[in-house]
Amino acid sequence: MLTKEIVPHVKFNGNETIETLDILIEEMGDSHVSTSTDTPMRAGAFDLSDAEKIKAIEEHFKSIMDIMGLDLTDDSLKGTPHRVAKMYIKEIFQGLNPANKPRVALFDNKYKYNEMLVEKNISFYSNCEHHFVPIMGKAHVAYISSGKVIGLSKLNRLVEYYAKRPQVQERLTMQIGKELQQVLGTDNVAVLIDAKHLCVASRGVEDNTSSTVTAFYGGAFKNEQRKNEFLKYLQFDTAF
Repeated sequence: MLTKEIVPHVKFNGNETIETLDILIEEMGDSHVSTSTDTPMRAGAFDLSDAEKIKAIEEHFKSIMDIMGLDLTDDSLKGTPHRVAKMYIKEIFQGLNPANKPRVALFDNKYKYNEMLVEKNISFYSNCEHHFVPIMGKAHVAYISSGKVIGLSKLNRLVEYYAKRPQVQERLTMQIGKELQQVLGTDNVAVLIDAKHLCVASRGVEDNTSSTVTAFYGGAFKNEQRKNEFLKYLQFDTAF
C-alpha cells in the first residue's frame, strides 16, 4: 500500500523529482500491485505476427545491450538479442497469445466420483510483471465434478498457459481458478500457489528464504471442512 506521505508529493506536471518517482515506482512493485484479474493488454496487441514481434524485440534488445556497454560483435553476445526475442515470444511469454491456449476436452464422470480430485505439485515458471524476473513455484489444484471430468495433464497445461506471461501471483491464482470454473462448469474449484519471487530474492531486500502463498476457493471449497480437507492433502509439501 502506498503511504499517504508519498502520494501527495507526486506531481504529474513535468516537475516531479526523479527521487519521488523512484520511490513511487518501487513502492508499487514491492507491493505487488495488480490493476485487474485480466492481464492488461493494449488494443491491437496481436496485429503483428510472431515473426514481426521477434524482429522488433531483437532490434530493441540490441539497443539495450549497447546502452549497457556490451560488445555486440563478440561471438558469445552477437546472437543474444535474437535468442532473447525468440524466448520472449515463443517460450516464457507465449501465454499472452490466446492462440496458444490449450484445448480442453471434458469426459463424462462415468465412475460417479463425487469427492474432490487434487492435482498436487504442478511446477511452473512465470515472470514478475514489475521487474521481468522469474517467479518459480508449485500450484495445487482441486475440483469436485459436476458431471464432467478433465484430463489430468490439462490441469498442468492450464497452469502453464497462465504462468507464461508477465504476472502478479494474486492474478495468476485467480485466472487459473476462474478458468477452471468456466471449463468444468462448476464453482467447486480450489487453487493454492506457493512460489518464490526473484524480485525479492535477487534484488531489493535480497531474501532467498521466503515464499509467497496465494489461494482461490470457490463453491464447496468455501466450506471450512472442505477447505481443510484440501489443505490437509498439501501439508507435507514444503520444498520445490
